[in-house]
Amino acid sequence: MPSTSPRSSLTRTDLRPDCSSCFALCCTALGFSRSADFAVDKPAGSPCRNLNSDFSCTIHDRLRPRGFRGCTVFDCLGAGQNVSQHLFRGVSWREAPETAPEMFAAFTVVRQLHEMLWYLAEAGSRTYDPDILHRIDGLRSIIEGAMGDDAQQVLALDLGSLHARVRSTLMDVSDEVRASYLATGDDHLGAGLVPGADLMGQGFRSQPLHGANLRGAYLIAADLRECDLSGADLLGTDLRDARLGGADLARALYLTQSQLEAARGDSRTLIPEDLHAPDHWRD
Repeated sequence: MPSTSPRSSLTRTDLRPDCSSCFALCCTALGFSRSADFAVDKPAGSPCRNLNSDFSCTIHDRLRPRGFRGCTVFDCLGAGQNVSQHLFRGVSWREAPETAPEMFAAFTVVRQLHEMLWYLAEAGSRTYDPDILHRIDGLRSIIEGAMGDDAQQVLALDLGSLHARVRSTLMDVSDEVRASYLATGDDHLGAGLVPGADLMGQGFRSQPLHGANLRGAYLIAADLRECDLSGADLLGTDLRDARLGGADLARALYLTQSQLEAARGDSRTLIPEDLHAPDHWRD
């Protein structure tokens, strides 16, 4: 098995939301427009109309039928409780309204940092290259160090530069993993399976897609039933309403819970051990 990164304190288990320890930052800091995913418009920095006084959602158990599917697929990766309890020491924006702008801004940054940590943790567990693993360790240490005790330190980060370094590392690991499935940059080209491809609604049922480079591809409502996606790069792939019944994603690369929540799978769909089948897959 590939080596794992031993020096980072945060694991993927730590990068999970704990709404009970958060001041509903996803329901306040972020904005959305009325669409198929949201029933109303909401500007960034304002509380959702469904937000309760205790920071809970008044329609949490019926978000999808009420037109808020977008809420069900969002995952802060633990950024909410980090900002609420660590950076702002458990004092909410309701208790201290003057902190709201800084708290909301910090949340959008920390969420990106947690996302980087999520992907880097997987990359560290999938690479065999000690030089890449050393690079991953360094990036994780930088990111975790930047989330010290000061929101201003977080807001002062050069996110663009950090994103570029993380992306380059993730791509190197992707090349390594896909090569282990005998996949090269030219594989799957005939089917149009390339990074960023528009594959909305297309049918790939039962096709061997192991090692495919689907980074950033649009697979909205695509038919991926019974497909083997082992080693396929799914970084940023849009899987909204993609049909995943019977598909094997257990060893897919860079798959997230949000992508699963947006897709349509079933009891036969294989997924990584640290993710879980969405409730609506049983509907």
